[in-house]
Amino acid sequence: MKKIEKTLSRTDFWQNSHHEATELAQERAFLSNQIEQWHRYKNELEELHILTTVAQEENDQGSLADLGKDLLELEKEIGRYELETLLADEDDKRNAIVAINAGAGGTEAQDWADMLLRLYLRWSESRNMKAEIVDYLAGDEAGIKNVTFTVSGPHAYGYLKSENGVHRMVRISPFDANARRHTSFASVSVLPEVEDDIVLAINEKDLRVETFRASGPGGQHVNKTSSAVRITHLPTNIVVQCQNEKSQHRNRELAFKILKARLYALEKEKKEKEKQLRHQSQTEIAWGNQIRSYIFNPYQLVKDHRTNLEVGDIDRVMNGDIDMFIDSYLKWLQN
Repeated sequence: MKKIEKTLSRTDFWQNSHHEATELAQERAFLSNQIEQWHRYKNELEELHILTTVAQEENDQGSLADLGKDLLELEKEIGRYELETLLADEDDKRNAIVAINAGAGGTEAQDWADMLLRLYLRWSESRNMKAEIVDYLAGDEAGIKNVTFTVSGPHAYGYLKSENGVHRMVRISPFDANARRHTSFASVSVLPEVEDDIVLAINEKDLRVETFRASGPGGQHVNKTSSAVRITHLPTNIVVQCQNEKSQHRNRELAFKILKARLYALEKEKKEKEKQLRHQSQTEIAWGNQIRSYIFNPYQLVKDHRTNLEVGDIDRVMNGDIDMFIDSYLKWLQN
């Protein structure tokens, strides 16, 4: 912190390195906020200790009950604070680009992909983060075949990187007339959104840009003009597309942003093979590769296969409460 303060105090620094100055100023603000929060939690804990001691001496059961509730709330806040301290990777602070693809399981898997989309949209809302769908392909009968959306907010990628991988669901299928139990899969790919300050050499000759009419279940997903954009990066054969905006220019801009993020992740993987960036793995979206299982029948359980964390309240999880899995994953990464 003192080193940052000293650097920022140099007058020539602000004149010669505007971008670096902005980054350091942001880091300074973040660290100042962390320190301020720590002192606030420390003071609140000391105050709760004093009030609890007094209530115990006076045998004031009403006050003890209220103080117990206050302590639980404070524990949750401190838990979130501790979680933020684990987000140390340079990309953790960035916004996230999330893609969900239905895997093995047909209509059931497409419905499962739609359920996961709802889960992450609810999680984003609970975190006061902005989620924006940029590409959407509806399923044949129900659900979705694939969807891509962005999540914008503090440390969006840092939190959501825990969701990268294959997700498995087991339930009695509502699409099976014989009410049999089905196992379905969907993959979730999470990328850090690449900011303008990161320079990537992309040759226009290496790109094939196509426009087409948007398709989907109606409403915002349908366009009568050829406004949807698909970009293929020929050297890597990476294909991205965007069709959710009415403007072709806006769709092109968003598609290029996703392409840039994927190329950045690919380049980072080459430089940091030891980290084995999971969003570049080409594993099959099927049995044996899942990172998490969601079992609705014959019992209810959500289990993360990396950390072995198990949660029995599946409704809570499907309504977007996945912070316990994120917390467990970030701590697991430290081992």
